[in-house]
Amino acid sequence: MKKSNYSTSVIISVLVHVLFIVLLLWGADFTFEKKQAVGNTIQATMIDPAILNQQAQHIRQQRQAAKNAELARQARLQQQTAALEAQRKTDAERIRQLKEDKLTAEKATREAKKRQQVQQQQAIEARAKADAQAKADAKVKADAKAKVAAKAKADAKAKADAKVKADAKAKADTKAKADAKATADAKAKVDAKAKADAKAKADAKAKADAKAKADAKAKAEAQAKQDAALNDMLSGLEAENEQRDGVKDQHIADELAKYSSRFKGLIQQNLLVDQSVKGQECKLRLRLAANGLVLNVSQLAGNDTLCRAAKSAVLQVDVFPMPDDPNVVKQLREINLTVSP
Repeated sequence: MKKSNYSTSVIISVLVHVLFIVLLLWGADFTFEKKQAVGNTIQATMIDPAILNQQAQHIRQQRQAAKNAELARQARLQQQTAALEAQRKTDAERIRQLKEDKLTAEKATREAKKRQQVQQQQAIEARAKADAQAKADAKVKADAKAKVAAKAKADAKAKADAKVKADAKAKADTKAKADAKATADAKAKVDAKAKADAKAKADAKAKADAKAKADAKAKAEAQAKQDAALNDMLSGLEAENEQRDGVKDQHIADELAKYSSRFKGLIQQNLLVDQSVKGQECKLRLRLAANGLVLNVSQLAGNDTLCRAAKSAVLQVDVFPMPDDPNVVKQLREINLTVSP
Protein backbone atom coordinates (compact mmCIF):
# COMPACT_ATOMS: atom_id res chain seq x y z
CA MET A 1 0.00 0.00 0.00
CA LYS A 2 2.81 2.41 0.92
CA LYS A 3 4.89 1.48 -2.17
CA SER A 4 1.87 2.02 -4.45
CA ASN A 5 1.19 5.53 -3.04
CA TYR A 6 4.86 6.46 -3.48
CA SER A 7 4.88 5.26 -7.14
CA THR A 8 1.71 7.21 -7.90
CA SER A 9 3.20 10.40 -6.46
CA VAL A 10 6.39 9.99 -8.55
CA ILE A 11 4.40 9.39 -11.77
CA ILE A 12 2.26 12.49 -11.15
CA SER A 13 5.38 14.56 -10.48
CA VAL A 14 7.05 13.36 -13.73
CA LEU A 15 3.91 14.14 -15.77
CA VAL A 16 3.76 17.66 -14.30
CA HIS A 17 7.40 18.31 -15.20
CA VAL A 18 6.97 16.96 -18.75
CA LEU A 19 3.94 19.24 -19.22
CA PHE A 20 5.99 22.15 -17.93
CA ILE A 21 8.81 21.45 -20.46
CA VAL A 22 6.26 21.20 -23.28
CA LEU A 23 4.83 24.61 -22.35
CA LEU A 24 8.33 26.10 -22.31
CA LEU A 25 9.08 24.68 -25.69
CA TRP A 26 5.74 25.93 -27.01
CA GLY A 27 6.62 29.46 -26.01
CA ALA A 28 10.06 29.35 -27.56
CA ASP A 29 10.88 31.59 -30.61
CA PHE A 30 10.86 29.49 -33.83
CA THR A 31 10.95 32.41 -36.37
CA PHE A 32 13.64 32.25 -39.02
CA GLU A 33 15.65 35.29 -40.21
CA LYS A 34 16.56 35.17 -43.83
CA LYS A 35 20.17 36.15 -44.44
CA GLN A 36 22.15 36.30 -47.46
CA ALA A 37 23.35 32.91 -47.83
CA VAL A 38 26.95 32.50 -48.58
CA GLY A 39 27.48 28.98 -49.51
CA ASN A 40 25.16 26.45 -47.95
CA THR A 41 22.46 27.70 -45.51
CA ILE A 42 22.17 26.00 -42.06
CA GLN A 43 19.01 26.51 -39.92
CA ALA A 44 19.31 25.86 -36.09
CA THR A 45 17.28 26.57 -32.93
CA MET A 46 19.21 27.54 -29.73
CA ILE A 47 17.97 26.46 -26.28
CA ASP A 48 19.47 28.13 -23.23
CA PRO A 49 21.27 25.44 -21.05
CA ALA A 50 20.72 27.53 -17.88
CA ILE A 51 16.97 27.27 -18.35
CA LEU A 52 17.21 23.49 -18.75
CA ASN A 53 19.42 23.20 -15.65
CA GLN A 54 16.97 25.38 -13.73
CA GLN A 55 14.03 23.22 -14.84
CA ALA A 56 15.90 20.03 -14.00
CA GLN A 57 16.80 21.41 -10.57
CA HIS A 58 13.18 22.38 -10.02
CA ILE A 59 12.04 18.87 -11.01
CA ARG A 60 14.56 17.26 -8.61
CA GLN A 61 13.39 19.54 -5.80
CA GLN A 62 9.74 18.63 -6.42
CA ARG A 63 10.64 14.94 -6.48
CA GLN A 64 12.63 15.28 -3.24
CA ALA A 65 9.73 17.22 -1.64
CA ALA A 66 7.28 14.52 -2.71
CA LYS A 67 9.62 11.83 -1.38
CA ASN A 68 10.05 13.69 1.92
CA ALA A 69 6.25 14.15 2.23
CA GLU A 70 5.72 10.44 1.58
CA LEU A 71 8.38 9.52 4.17
CA ALA A 72 6.77 11.88 6.71
CA ARG A 73 3.35 10.36 5.98
CA GLN A 74 4.75 6.86 6.41
CA ALA A 75 6.41 7.90 9.71
CA ARG A 76 3.14 9.33 10.98
CA LEU A 77 1.33 6.18 9.91
CA GLN A 78 3.91 4.03 11.74
CA GLN A 79 3.57 6.20 14.88
CA GLN A 80 -0.23 5.89 14.74
CA THR A 81 0.07 2.14 14.22
CA ALA A 82 2.50 1.83 17.16
CA ALA A 83 0.20 3.95 19.35
CA LEU A 84 -2.81 1.81 18.43
CA GLU A 85 -0.82 -1.38 19.13
CA ALA A 86 0.31 -0.01 22.52
CA GLN A 87 -3.27 0.96 23.37
CA ARG A 88 -4.46 -2.51 22.31
CA LYS A 89 -1.85 -4.16 24.55
CA THR A 90 -2.78 -1.85 27.45
CA ASP A 91 -6.49 -2.67 27.04
CA ALA A 92 -5.73 -6.38 26.81
CA GLU A 93 -3.59 -6.24 29.97
CA ARG A 94 -6.30 -4.28 31.80
CA ILE A 95 -8.95 -6.84 30.77
CA ARG A 96 -6.65 -9.70 31.81
CA GLN A 97 -6.00 -8.02 35.20
CA LEU A 98 -9.75 -7.46 35.75
CA LYS A 99 -10.44 -11.12 35.02
CA GLU A 100 -7.61 -12.19 37.34
CA ASP A 101 -8.89 -9.87 40.13
CA LYS A 102 -12.40 -11.28 39.70
CA LEU A 103 -11.13 -14.87 39.94
CA THR A 104 -9.04 -13.95 43.01
CA ALA A 105 -12.04 -12.33 44.71
CA GLU A 106 -14.26 -15.34 43.96
CA LYS A 107 -11.59 -17.69 45.33
CA ALA A 108 -11.23 -15.58 48.49
CA THR A 109 -15.02 -15.61 48.95
CA ARG A 110 -15.15 -19.40 48.63
CA GLU A 111 -12.27 -19.84 51.07
CA ALA A 112 -13.84 -17.45 53.59
CA LYS A 113 -17.16 -19.32 53.36
CA LYS A 114 -15.34 -22.64 53.84
CA ARG A 115 -13.46 -21.27 56.89
CA GLN A 116 -16.74 -20.00 58.35
CA GLN A 117 -18.33 -23.43 57.96
CA VAL A 118 -15.31 -25.08 59.61
CA GLN A 119 -15.46 -22.56 62.46
CA GLN A 120 -19.17 -23.18 62.98
CA GLN A 121 -18.62 -26.95 63.05
CA GLN A 122 -15.72 -26.55 65.49
CA ALA A 123 -17.83 -24.29 67.71
CA ILE A 124 -20.65 -26.88 67.75
CA GLU A 125 -18.19 -29.68 68.60
CA ALA A 126 -16.52 -27.57 71.33
CA ARG A 127 -19.91 -26.71 72.85
CA ALA A 128 -20.96 -30.38 72.83
CA LYS A 129 -17.63 -31.40 74.39
CA ALA A 130 -17.99 -28.74 77.11
CA ASP A 131 -21.56 -29.85 77.89
CA ALA A 132 -20.46 -33.50 78.11
CA GLN A 133 -17.57 -32.57 80.42
CA ALA A 134 -19.88 -30.52 82.66
CA LYS A 135 -22.33 -33.41 82.90
CA ALA A 136 -19.50 -35.85 83.71
CA ASP A 137 -18.16 -33.53 86.45
CA ALA A 138 -21.64 -33.15 87.94
CA LYS A 139 -22.13 -36.93 87.94
CA VAL A 140 -18.76 -37.49 89.66
CA LYS A 141 -19.67 -35.00 92.40
CA ALA A 142 -23.13 -36.52 92.87
CA ASP A 143 -21.69 -40.06 93.03
CA ALA A 144 -19.09 -38.98 95.61
CA LYS A 145 -21.72 -37.30 97.76
CA ALA A 146 -24.04 -40.32 97.54
CA LYS A 147 -21.16 -42.64 98.44
CA VAL A 148 -20.31 -40.55 101.54
CA ALA A 149 -23.95 -40.48 102.64
CA ALA A 150 -24.38 -44.24 102.08
CA LYS A 151 -21.23 -45.01 104.10
CA ALA A 152 -22.32 -42.76 106.98
CA LYS A 153 -25.78 -44.34 106.96
CA ALA A 154 -24.31 -47.86 106.94
CA ASP A 155 -21.98 -47.00 109.85
CA ALA A 156 -24.85 -45.53 111.86
CA LYS A 157 -27.01 -48.58 111.18
CA ALA A 158 -24.20 -50.94 112.21
CA LYS A 159 -23.70 -49.04 115.47
CA ALA A 160 -27.43 -49.00 116.13
CA ASP A 161 -27.70 -52.75 115.46
CA ALA A 162 -24.79 -53.44 117.82
CA LYS A 163 -26.40 -51.29 120.50
CA VAL A 164 -29.75 -53.11 120.13
CA LYS A 165 -28.04 -56.48 120.41
CA ALA A 166 -26.14 -55.38 123.53
CA ASP A 167 -29.28 -53.97 125.12
CA ALA A 168 -31.20 -57.16 124.31
CA LYS A 169 -28.49 -59.29 125.87
CA ALA A 170 -28.35 -57.08 128.98
CA LYS A 171 -32.12 -57.22 129.28
CA ALA A 172 -32.14 -61.01 128.93
CA ASP A 173 -29.47 -61.35 131.61
CA THR A 174 -31.35 -59.02 133.94
CA LYS A 175 -34.64 -60.85 133.36
CA ALA A 176 -33.01 -64.19 134.05
CA LYS A 177 -31.61 -62.89 137.30
CA ALA A 178 -34.92 -61.35 138.25
CA ASP A 179 -36.74 -64.57 137.43
CA ALA A 180 -34.32 -66.58 139.54
CA LYS A 181 -34.61 -64.14 142.41
CA ALA A 182 -38.39 -64.12 142.13
CA THR A 183 -38.48 -67.90 142.21
CA ALA A 184 -36.25 -68.00 145.25
CA ASP A 185 -38.28 -65.32 146.97
CA ALA A 186 -41.52 -67.15 146.13
CA LYS A 187 -40.23 -70.28 147.69
CA ALA A 188 -38.79 -68.47 150.70
CA LYS A 189 -41.38 -65.85 151.24
CA VAL A 190 -44.82 -66.63 149.95
CA ASP A 191 -46.32 -63.72 151.84
CA ALA A 192 -43.91 -61.30 150.21
CA LYS A 193 -44.89 -62.47 146.69
CA ALA A 194 -47.16 -59.53 146.03
CA LYS A 195 -44.54 -57.10 147.24
CA ALA A 196 -41.93 -58.85 145.21
CA ASP A 197 -44.16 -58.76 142.12
CA ALA A 198 -44.81 -55.08 142.63
CA LYS A 199 -41.13 -54.42 143.02
CA ALA A 200 -40.41 -56.50 139.95
CA LYS A 201 -42.92 -54.48 137.96
CA ALA A 202 -41.43 -51.25 139.28
CA ASP A 203 -37.95 -52.46 138.40
CA ALA A 204 -39.14 -53.52 134.96
CA LYS A 205 -40.68 -50.09 134.36
CA ALA A 206 -37.54 -48.37 135.59
CA LYS A 207 -35.47 -50.58 133.36
CA ALA A 208 -37.73 -49.87 130.39
CA ASP A 209 -37.47 -46.14 131.06
CA ALA A 210 -33.73 -46.38 131.37
CA LYS A 211 -33.53 -48.40 128.17
CA ALA A 212 -35.68 -45.91 126.31
CA LYS A 213 -33.51 -43.06 127.60
CA ALA A 214 -30.36 -44.95 126.69
CA ASP A 215 -31.73 -45.74 123.22
CA ALA A 216 -32.61 -42.08 122.65
CA LYS A 217 -29.17 -40.98 123.80
CA ALA A 218 -27.47 -43.59 121.62
CA LYS A 219 -29.54 -42.52 118.62
CA ALA A 220 -28.67 -38.87 119.23
CA GLU A 221 -24.98 -39.73 119.57
CA ALA A 222 -25.10 -41.84 116.39
CA GLN A 223 -26.81 -39.01 114.49
CA ALA A 224 -24.24 -36.51 115.81
CA LYS A 225 -21.38 -38.78 114.74
CA GLN A 226 -22.99 -39.27 111.32
CA ASP A 227 -23.43 -35.51 110.88
CA ALA A 228 -19.85 -34.88 112.02
CA ALA A 229 -18.50 -37.50 109.60
CA LEU A 230 -20.55 -36.04 106.75
CA ASN A 231 -19.40 -32.51 107.59
CA ASP A 232 -15.76 -33.63 107.71
CA MET A 233 -16.17 -35.36 104.37
CA LEU A 234 -17.80 -32.34 102.75
CA SER A 235 -15.18 -30.01 104.24
CA GLY A 236 -12.44 -32.20 102.77
CA LEU A 237 -14.11 -32.17 99.35
CA GLU A 238 -14.53 -28.38 99.46
CA ALA A 239 -10.89 -27.90 100.44
CA GLU A 240 -9.80 -30.24 97.66
CA ASN A 241 -11.99 -28.41 95.12
CA GLU A 242 -10.63 -25.04 96.26
CA GLN A 243 -7.07 -26.30 95.94
CA ARG A 244 -7.78 -27.79 92.52
CA ASP A 245 -9.49 -24.54 91.40
CA GLY A 246 -6.49 -22.52 92.61
CA VAL A 247 -4.06 -24.68 90.64
CA LYS A 248 -6.33 -24.51 87.60
CA ASP A 249 -6.62 -20.70 87.83
CA GLN A 250 -2.83 -20.36 88.10
CA HIS A 251 -2.37 -22.65 85.08
CA ILE A 252 -4.84 -20.58 83.05
CA ALA A 253 -3.13 -17.34 84.10
CA ASP A 254 0.30 -18.72 83.10
CA GLU A 255 -1.03 -19.92 79.73
CA LEU A 256 -2.70 -16.54 79.07
CA ALA A 257 0.55 -14.71 79.80
CA LYS A 258 2.53 -17.08 77.57
CA TYR A 259 0.16 -16.85 74.59
CA SER A 260 -0.29 -13.08 75.00
CA SER A 261 3.49 -12.74 74.68
CA ARG A 262 3.47 -14.99 71.60
CA PHE A 263 0.67 -12.93 70.04
CA LYS A 264 2.63 -9.71 70.63
CA GLY A 265 5.73 -11.27 69.07
CA LEU A 266 3.83 -12.27 65.93
CA ILE A 267 2.33 -8.77 65.65
CA GLN A 268 5.78 -7.16 66.11
CA GLN A 269 7.16 -9.29 63.27
CA ASN A 270 4.61 -7.81 60.84
CA LEU A 271 4.60 -4.25 62.32
CA LEU A 272 5.84 -1.61 59.85
CA VAL A 273 6.24 1.86 61.43
CA ASP A 274 8.65 4.82 61.20
CA GLN A 275 10.60 6.65 63.88
CA SER A 276 7.75 9.12 64.55
CA VAL A 277 5.78 6.55 66.61
CA LYS A 278 8.69 5.25 68.68
CA GLY A 279 7.70 5.25 72.35
CA GLN A 280 3.95 5.34 71.52
CA GLU A 281 1.42 2.65 72.51
CA CYS A 282 -1.69 1.17 70.97
CA LYS A 283 -4.29 -0.89 72.84
CA LEU A 284 -6.15 -3.41 70.66
CA ARG A 285 -8.98 -5.85 71.26
CA LEU A 286 -8.76 -9.11 69.30
CA ARG A 287 -11.72 -11.43 68.77
CA LEU A 288 -10.55 -14.88 67.62
CA ALA A 289 -12.16 -18.15 66.60
CA ALA A 290 -11.44 -21.34 68.53
CA ASN A 291 -8.69 -22.23 66.01
CA GLY A 292 -7.04 -18.77 66.30
CA LEU A 293 -8.53 -17.22 63.13
CA VAL A 294 -8.86 -13.44 63.44
CA LEU A 295 -12.55 -12.53 63.41
CA ASN A 296 -12.21 -8.86 64.36
CA VAL A 297 -9.62 -6.35 65.61
CA SER A 298 -10.50 -2.93 67.01
CA GLN A 299 -8.66 0.02 68.54
CA LEU A 300 -9.29 0.72 72.23
CA ALA A 301 -6.82 3.57 72.76
CA GLY A 302 -3.42 4.90 71.66
CA ASN A 303 -1.70 6.56 68.71
CA ASP A 304 -3.87 6.36 65.57
CA THR A 305 -0.94 5.88 63.17
CA LEU A 306 0.53 3.10 65.30
CA CYS A 307 -2.89 1.47 65.75
CA ARG A 308 -3.48 1.39 61.99
CA ALA A 309 -0.12 -0.33 61.48
CA ALA A 310 -0.83 -2.71 64.40
CA LYS A 311 -4.23 -3.71 63.01
CA SER A 312 -2.64 -4.33 59.61
CA ALA A 313 -0.01 -6.53 61.31
CA VAL A 314 -2.77 -8.53 63.08
CA LEU A 315 -4.57 -9.14 59.78
CA GLN A 316 -1.30 -10.29 58.20
CA VAL A 317 -0.87 -12.90 60.98
CA ASP A 318 -4.45 -14.06 60.15
CA VAL A 319 -4.37 -17.21 62.37
CA PHE A 320 -2.83 -17.14 65.86
CA PRO A 321 -1.61 -20.34 67.60
CA MET A 322 -4.02 -21.63 70.24
CA PRO A 323 -3.45 -24.03 73.21
CA ASP A 324 -5.13 -27.42 73.66
CA ASP A 325 -6.83 -26.45 76.97
CA PRO A 326 -10.41 -25.31 76.15
CA ASN A 327 -10.51 -23.14 79.29
CA VAL A 328 -7.47 -21.18 78.09
CA VAL A 329 -8.88 -21.02 74.55
CA LYS A 330 -12.08 -19.52 75.99
CA GLN A 331 -10.04 -16.76 77.66
CA LEU A 332 -8.04 -16.10 74.47
CA ARG A 333 -11.11 -15.84 72.22
CA GLU A 334 -11.41 -12.15 73.22
CA ILE A 335 -8.19 -10.54 74.47
CA ASN A 336 -6.76 -7.04 74.89
CA LEU A 337 -3.14 -6.40 73.86
CA THR A 338 -0.86 -3.36 74.12
CA VAL A 339 1.52 -2.89 71.14
CA SER A 340 4.58 -0.66 71.48
CA PRO A 341 7.36 -0.53 68.83
